[in-house]
Amino acid sequence: MDVNTLFALSLFPFLGFLYFLTKTPTMPRLALMGFYGTLVFVAVTIPAGLYALRVYHTSLANVDWLHGAAEAFLTVANIFVVLGFRQALRAVPTPADQPKP
Repeated sequence: MDVNTLFALSLFPFLGFLYFLTKTPTMPRLALMGFYGTLVFVAVTIPAGLYALRVYHTSLANVDWLHGAAEAFLTVANIFVVLGFRQALRAVPTPADQPKP
């Protein structure tokens, strides 16, 4: 199977994952934004890869400035996911927060 076909097919399970996460009321909003940001990363990476191929005649991974710029979107998305779950964990009461009888 071609790599590009496999990449395109992998979007469908991820879209299903996002659908169910969106329907989950306890999902931290910031983390959800981070997971959606992964789609932004994909949307940016595809044209960047095509640009690298047409202008530099090589893959995106070999054009450092373009690859780094595309990967920045993934970094920001990952930061949102971590901060969202961190915020949710801090909101959960711990046993030390419970009043003693």
